[in-house]
Amino acid sequence: MLKEYYSRNELIKFVSNTPKDIEICDVTLRDGEQTPGVVFTREEKIALARELDEVGVEIIEAGFPVVSAAEKDTVKEIAGMGLDARTCCLSRALIADVDSAIDCNVDMVSIFIAMSDLHLKHKYHKSCKEITDCAFNTIEYAKDHGLSVRFAAEDATRTDISVLKKAFLTAEDYGVDYVSIADTIGILNPSTAYYLVTEIKKEIHTPVCIHCHNDLGLATANTLAAAEAGAKQLHTTVNGIGERAGNAALEEVLLSLMVQYGIEKYNTRNIKKISDLVQKYSNVQVAANKAIVGKNAFSHESGIHVMAILEDPRTYELFSPEIVGGKRNLIAGKHTGMKALKGIVKDIGYSLEEEELNLLIERVKNCTEAKKGISRNRLEDIIKGIKKV
Repeated sequence: MLKEYYSRNELIKFVSNTPKDIEICDVTLRDGEQTPGVVFTREEKIALARELDEVGVEIIEAGFPVVSAAEKDTVKEIAGMGLDARTCCLSRALIADVDSAIDCNVDMVSIFIAMSDLHLKHKYHKSCKEITDCAFNTIEYAKDHGLSVRFAAEDATRTDISVLKKAFLTAEDYGVDYVSIADTIGILNPSTAYYLVTEIKKEIHTPVCIHCHNDLGLATANTLAAAEAGAKQLHTTVNGIGERAGNAALEEVLLSLMVQYGIEKYNTRNIKKISDLVQKYSNVQVAANKAIVGKNAFSHESGIHVMAILEDPRTYELFSPEIVGGKRNLIAGKHTGMKALKGIVKDIGYSLEEEELNLLIERVKNCTEAKKGISRNRLEDIIKGIKKV
């Protein structure tokens, strides 16, 4: 149990299928880099791999080696860093792609194909049998060369479920270590995610992975629902970056696993640090109200809220900011009353007389910055000015 507080969801006791034996495969270095305009340097990828390892994710998808010689060298270097996390890379159903993975000395290769009618017709221009035969030949080659293999069905959530099951059963016969359901266009909702994983697991005994995109803003919810249905490997990216609307966010998934299910095996203290690094390296800033890592995630301005927070933070915080390496921010602004302002002043280390407090609240209310709240530093400057009067 973490020493810091957090509020557990007591309703979870009514859910019979809580996640068991789960692992995280973070795909920031591969799928995250497919965010339009984002390219990580070799040094940035190495730094992020180290931070992901510190968080405790079990698998890091380091990249797509056949993209370029530089990408291949970076994947190989990450695989040789001696991390606790296993390394993985992406591969099409081509022997040459697997050879690149072998050269990189990764632990696992993710061999993907699409089997939906749309992709077969408009991307491959081939039959499902032609595509799956290529995949199985590639899987056999990868297994023969000592690699762990994840067989990933791209656009799985628009593929006929009988086709999906048949392909996964055959892949199972070839000895794959995982089968992966990719919700490539984010069409799932929690109910359909739960149903799909449940149906697959009725016939497939190989561990199931879930890879969710966020086109409807449901990627995290769908990932958790899949975990409840028995998915073992959950795919994430830091800050939820990725193609279009992105992927399931690492920070959301990890904190949800902790709060909702009591899964505390990850080092969440590094969450804010790695979030800031990804923002810096990608130049993609998270929204102010982004869960867990946004600048407003632990900010409080309402006078009633601030007073309660000062007495017991659990009143308006699900978990303490320290759990994710963040900080609480008490803001003086339009909604701040005298009692709350007095508490904020005390919290930042000052003591004002009643007359000084009256002057301070007047300046806070009239301050041109009040529209966006007054930062701690700005508030301190105002207090210092009042003290000199």
